Amino acid sequence: MPKLQVLSLSRNQLSGSVPASVLHSAAHGIVAVAGSSSLGNNKFVSQGRDGTVKVWELGDAGLSRIPVLTIKTNTYHFCKFSMVKKHSVWSKEGKASEDSYRSELGGVPDREILEDRREEAYTNQSCSESFGENMYNEGLQYVALSGEKSSEVVLSFLKVEIWDLKSAEKVVQLPSSNPSNSSSPCNKGMCMALQLFLPSESQGFLNVLAGYEDGSMLWWDVRNPGVPVTSVKFHSEPVLSVCNDGSCKGGISGAADDKIVMYSLDHSSGTCVVKKEISLDRPGISGTSIRPDGKIAATAGWDHRLRIYNYRKGNALAILKYHHGTCNAVTYSSDCKLMASASEDTTVGLWELYPPRI
Repeated sequence: MPKLQVLSLSRNQLSGSVPASVLHSAAHGIVAVAGSSSLGNNKFVSQGRDGTVKVWELGDAGLSRIPVLTIKTNTYHFCKFSMVKKHSVWSKEGKASEDSYRSELGGVPDREILEDRREEAYTNQSCSESFGENMYNEGLQYVALSGEKSSEVVLSFLKVEIWDLKSAEKVVQLPSSNPSNSSSPCNKGMCMALQLFLPSESQGFLNVLAGYEDGSMLWWDVRNPGVPVTSVKFHSEPVLSVCNDGSCKGGISGAADDKIVMYSLDHSSGTCVVKKEISLDRPGISGTSIRPDGKIAATAGWDHRLRIYNYRKGNALAILKYHHGTCNAVTYSSDCKLMASASEDTTVGLWELYPPRI
């Protein structure tokens, strides 16, 4: 029976496990599990193929059997949710400064200015109210999801939705109305990958990078939910993973094709351009991750391999051949000391690679 297992990194041992069916229906399975410092150290979020996203709490007695919060999204797909990545600066003490975006803005702006921005930014009044009260809250707790299936076949799975993890309410839909122009997601297939982020240049408003079935990526800013900031097509097959770096000024994408793309984001011009394109002998990248210090990037491949790159230069550093099945995910610890990988072979690997210099 599939299980959710909790590993204590301080003791390097399993500290508990529960049947996966406790989280979501066993018949549907789990799409993704993730945590965030904005939730606290003892909470995490799970997404099931049963159309729900749930927040759970881990206590001394183990996992609570009843979720703290349940979001009924009515979305049934394979696109993993994304939590907010805030602009951060990694310190030598081994952690990212999560309120760096706040200090760069000079603190909380005047209330009247905030109200003016709110009125200008949103065409949907309910979205404006939901975000306006919390946009400068350090505890931003939102998730981005591939949208609910529309009654119109052409719009199925096309919209991106942002949900509030405190109220279980949908606060933004992108695009906000049914688009008709050539750059609209109607022509791009299903949404396959998401990166929700909060750049310092956005004045506290959330942005989303969405990867689509035709290989395109759309950059959304909730201040203008009707039209994307820009649309690019770096891949020839469905985009399967998008990950921004800590500065939120660039990132890495993987797809079902034979390339990895490192891109840069220019917030002043609203452009997304290729910084480095890496060709692969074997196609298929399911997961991507960038170490919090912005020095190392990793990918998880269909060929059972993990690839490690110098993120700043784009050159390959290592190919790891530990897993015996498709590698589905890879991620780094907040102190940059550990990398974790997951595979269809039912194993999770913990790696100490190129440790940061203290």
